[in-house]
Amino acid sequence: MAQPEASCSSEQARAAAARELLLAALEELSQEQLKRFRHKLRGAPQDGRSIPWGRLEQADAVDLAEQLTHFYGPEPALEVARKTLKRADIRDVAAQLKEQRLQRLGPSSSALLSVSEYKKTYREHVLRQHAKVKERNARSVKITKRFTKLLIAPESAALAPEALGPAEAPEPERARRSDTHTFNRLFGHDEEGQRPLTVVLQGPAGIGKTMAAKKILYDWAAGKLYHGQVDFAFFLPCAELLERPDACSLADLVLEQCPDRSAPVRQMLASSERLLFILDGADELPAAASDPAEAAAGITDPFEAAGAARVLGSLLSKALLPQARLLVTSRPAAPGRLQGRLRSPQCAEVRGFSDRDKKKYFYKFFQDEWRAERAYRFVKENETLFELCFVPFVCWIVCTVLRQQLELGQDLARASKTTTSVYLLFVVSFLSSGPTADRPQVQGELRRLCRLAREGALGRRAQFAERDLERLQLSGSKVQTLFLVKKELPGVLQTEVAYQFIDQSFQQFFAALSYLLEEAGPAAPAGGVGELLRGDLPLTTRFLFGLLSAERVRDIQCHFGCVVSERVKQDVLRWVQDQCQGQGRAPAAPPAAEESQELKDTEGSMEAEAEEEVKVEVEVEEEEEEEEEEANFQLELLYCLHESQEAAFVRQALRALPELVLERWSFSHMDLAVLSYCMRCCPTGQTLRLVGCALPAPLKKKKKSLIKRLQNSLSGTPSQATAGKPQASSLRPLCEALTDQQCGLTSLTLSRCKLSDSACRDLAQALKAAPALTELCLLHNGLSQAGLRALSEGLVWPGSRVQTLRLQQPCLQEGLQYLVGLLQHSPALTTLDLSGCQLPALVVTGLCAALQQPGCRLQTLSLSSVELSEQSLEELQAVRTARPGLVITHSALDSQPAPPKGLSTSL
Repeated sequence: MAQPEASCSSEQARAAAARELLLAALEELSQEQLKRFRHKLRGAPQDGRSIPWGRLEQADAVDLAEQLTHFYGPEPALEVARKTLKRADIRDVAAQLKEQRLQRLGPSSSALLSVSEYKKTYREHVLRQHAKVKERNARSVKITKRFTKLLIAPESAALAPEALGPAEAPEPERARRSDTHTFNRLFGHDEEGQRPLTVVLQGPAGIGKTMAAKKILYDWAAGKLYHGQVDFAFFLPCAELLERPDACSLADLVLEQCPDRSAPVRQMLASSERLLFILDGADELPAAASDPAEAAAGITDPFEAAGAARVLGSLLSKALLPQARLLVTSRPAAPGRLQGRLRSPQCAEVRGFSDRDKKKYFYKFFQDEWRAERAYRFVKENETLFELCFVPFVCWIVCTVLRQQLELGQDLARASKTTTSVYLLFVVSFLSSGPTADRPQVQGELRRLCRLAREGALGRRAQFAERDLERLQLSGSKVQTLFLVKKELPGVLQTEVAYQFIDQSFQQFFAALSYLLEEAGPAAPAGGVGELLRGDLPLTTRFLFGLLSAERVRDIQCHFGCVVSERVKQDVLRWVQDQCQGQGRAPAAPPAAEESQELKDTEGSMEAEAEEEVKVEVEVEEEEEEEEEEANFQLELLYCLHESQEAAFVRQALRALPELVLERWSFSHMDLAVLSYCMRCCPTGQTLRLVGCALPAPLKKKKKSLIKRLQNSLSGTPSQATAGKPQASSLRPLCEALTDQQCGLTSLTLSRCKLSDSACRDLAQALKAAPALTELCLLHNGLSQAGLRALSEGLVWPGSRVQTLRLQQPCLQEGLQYLVGLLQHSPALTTLDLSGCQLPALVVTGLCAALQQPGCRLQTLSLSSVELSEQSLEELQAVRTARPGLVITHSALDSQPAPPKGLSTSL
């Protein structure tokens, strides 16, 4: 700690000396010279800034020295004063100031370089440093040659179901390709004219967040981004910085990115509003402290030395340089953990490659048109593998394997359906490429590499020392060359050497693989697979589930020459059951009854004391946090089960989670694909509730070329081919899953999900053939008349098995004819719940007429919390009398007298 203090005192001494020199020079000026100096200072801004004239007009020598020091910093103020003296033709004082500064502060002073002079030097340095990026196999390629545009979409506004009706929900903004315009928009003004200071780029592992961040840095240095807004941009890799053993300050981190030690760091940091910090992998940072006192202890001084976690955390929370711009990359599960740190962030989702950019990536990778076309055509024909290639890192693995097999005159052996299978294919390809005689040695090296990965994953380590490799006999091995990269880190006395996996996802894959290779061996992990599952390592857990499928197990046993213990799968299944019991909910009341109860609770709480209201608010916030954690767990579990691609395993696991509830979740297309697969395999009795969820915009089909469109238009084929072909909704994959004969889903709730007409059409088709669905709840979805008609057609279809329909609409008057038809012709409907609906007298009259038709099979009609007129109550009482077997639930009906015998019930 002595060094920073000494450095600090040295800097203070230099600043004091600079102030003395500046004041002495200005005090030598006459009144006329001082006047000229003020005018020249006004007309020559430094670094795009100048002192307001109001502060200069009447300033004497002491005031001027104070203003210059405060505005530019002590040492830069000397340079500003010297240049201004020369322009004011006071050259003798300027020369004297230069000589005295040289004597007092020395020729190597950082003050000799002004910020404006250093901008160009730093930009040129960034262009040189980041012109090339290292691929996972340590090849260096030009970033301009390899970078392929990604789809980036602004995150949809979080839904607030209680305050925001479905009809008012904003339409999601479409994804844009990551060109210069898109990158510039990240820090653009929002609808209220505010410019965000923190932008979060989020997306799963391997989706291209780091490459996009590096391209943003490179484009800024090339003058394409944030022109006139950002003077300096710095790239901070969080995972690497967190492993630094020594304390450091933000100024230290900035200086390390500069080409030399003479950078004017203090002056650079003084204009924080013109700085951009790129924090890559912020999800690696430890969670924010729950203790308010500890959380408030952020660093505010950029020259204060502390642990990297504290420095980066203070930067994120805006305790440090609050006016600086932050570009943060993070995985999707992490924003919730970062939420306590970030201040009004603008989020954007990185969605990987479009189909067009997948093809571009293949051509850039192979750099040979014949091979690129052959590889791309092969992958395009494999639909599942082609879909997976939207993830850039998966695309790189596929291209790497294909290049190797094309060189050997081979093709991919089989389709790859999951990310796990692609990673395993890469490893198997490496195993198969060498001589057969060397295979046992390579198998042993891979086992030891898996052990290294597991130790790192469980110990939260991404970097390994030379001694770690020596201990596991990996130094100089083939697997080290392929899967590990060497890094040189600045040490206290000398440069330190460290190793890390070519990509963090590979470390997580090998960590999962280690449990299958060593479960029964002498190097078996002491804590068993439970140690991994309890470690909050989502990607590693997904890989583990993917490796447990029967097909993957056969691959591992074949290529690694081992027997995988069945106990691993049993332990994983037991863990799922334990987790589901911990996350399980109490048996849920019908949704309509829940909302009715909420209304009563709200009325009762009006009489509560203020102190009690605060207590309730706190409890509600805690409950919402618990619900969010539960939704995250359930969706993450679905991703794990999807990775296994084993229907029997998925069905067995979901038996422990009979009610699946996802609330306030903004679904991506991948989320829906995962949910659909799991519902296709779910056991009989499964319940699914989507509450306040935002569905993604439907995927648009690729437009035909202009020539083809003109040809089709002239021949009249478009009108024939496309007429009557309704557009698929984003809900279609889930609807198709419901019709699978293995799908055991019996109850589906869609609440506040803003169902479009096309979604209603797709759902109607599912209702016609869903083998197990007996209950459908549609609550506050803003259904249109066309949507109600489509759903009614599905419910009256002879194959529909829906017995219970819970429907809540603001007003059912427009859809009355469809509801009446539903009651008369539905083959299975026995319960209709309209609790909480607005039912005008005309609607009730129509319902009563339908209820008395011979074809109506309804046994229960629930009208809880529905305001009914006296006439409507009399009509319902008359129906009760005419149909004694029909149960009509309404609080006022029990006290309503029976209608006179003369009143006709034929309505």
